[in-house]
Amino acid sequence: MAFEPFMQLLRGIQGRRAQGIGGIQNSHQMAYLRHLQKEINKEDAMHVPLNGLNVVVFDIETTGFSPEKGDSILSIGAIKMCGAKMLEEQEFYSLIQYDKEIPPNIVQLTGITNEQVSTAPPLADVLIKFFEFIGDSTLVAHHATHERTFMQFASAKLFKTSFKHRIVDTSFLYKIIEPHFQNVALERLCEHNGIPIVDRHNALGDAKMTAMLWSIYLEKSLKIGCETLNDVYNYFARM
Repeated sequence: MAFEPFMQLLRGIQGRRAQGIGGIQNSHQMAYLRHLQKEINKEDAMHVPLNGLNVVVFDIETTGFSPEKGDSILSIGAIKMCGAKMLEEQEFYSLIQYDKEIPPNIVQLTGITNEQVSTAPPLADVLIKFFEFIGDSTLVAHHATHERTFMQFASAKLFKTSFKHRIVDTSFLYKIIEPHFQNVALERLCEHNGIPIVDRHNALGDAKMTAMLWSIYLEKSLKIGCETLNDVYNYFARM
């Protein structure tokens, strides 16, 4: 599997950036990066038992909803899990440099200030560290379209490559357990399951609450006979 060479390349890029040399230097390096990223998740996580599946549950805070119109990622938060167990010692959080004025409603919503992001690391550097943190784990996000859209846009813009990591939406689990729930907000699902609302609209806080939901619904999915993600998707398709 080509994952380790991919990470070696990313670490090399990160080292050059830290030395002020810049990012990806030539077309050969760029092509190599694109080729190796295609190898991520070559081993199909769809058939790994849910109780042993390694995932990274993540969340992003952004200036809006449309990266193609100039909206940007302000922070990324994530936590690793194995099956239903959160690995509290393996967390990721970073603010991201933003050189414009954050809309006032976003400052109020997230608590992220212009001063904080003015000295934060650039998005390219944060993404490289995030890729290292992810490894070849499957990603999980609550209503993942938002995260997927921004990650795909950033990968294409910064690295000239597609974002290849699988992102599993939590809705595939909670909808097979409680089909009357349709696109339910994170805080409502947390309240429904007795999960305290802590640090809402903080990327790491939201990632932790999403991880708790993933744990609860993963256990419930196992009880109805879904042993793998493939089983979950097949069950969902039959609904």
